[in-house]
Amino acid sequence: SIAVIDFETTGAVPGFAEEPWQVGLAFVELGRFRPEYRLSLCLRVEAGRPFNAYAPGRHAALRQELALSPSLSELWPDLSPWLSGRAVAAHNIAVERKMLAQAFPLHRFGPWVDTLALARLAFPRAKSYALEDLMAALSLHGRAEQMCPGLGPHDAFYDAVGCALLLECLLELPKFARLELETSLV
Repeated sequence: SIAVIDFETTGAVPGFAEEPWQVGLAFVELGRFRPEYRLSLCLRVEAGRPFNAYAPGRHAALRQELALSPSLSELWPDLSPWLSGRAVAAHNIAVERKMLAQAFPLHRFGPWVDTLALARLAFPRAKSYALEDLMAALSLHGRAEQMCPGLGPHDAFYDAVGCALLLECLLELPKFARLELETSLV
């Protein structure tokens, strides 16, 4: 079983550490996306804290909710069953690894599955490896929108579901039919 995670963040702002403002989780089991297991949570960002002007997502509309939300570290009881003792997947794992390491420095996560790295191996001539572009090329947006009504790219939950659907597609390819987690996936 693989927990698929995505964070939306404040982006880089001089004088401020990058912080997550939303986390989304989906689940892949035996190579199949399991829509009944999903989680979407807003995370606390202090009311006056600036966001990078180019940070995508709907954070501006949620600023009041974000100021009242719990911090990522306060959500460990909710996240622990998802992340402890299982593989963790993300599309370009650097941000997700960083956010988890900052919030939970005493915990180890993984093994990690990077759908970006797998997509590059699977589709070496793709025009783009951005998650939303891969989802479009593989006709995954319809399923993602069905699972996430009213949401779209750069929403952590939508992107986690999209990443889970991408992982499902990748694991169906003959190239990855015998892939095991002990094999290098990052």
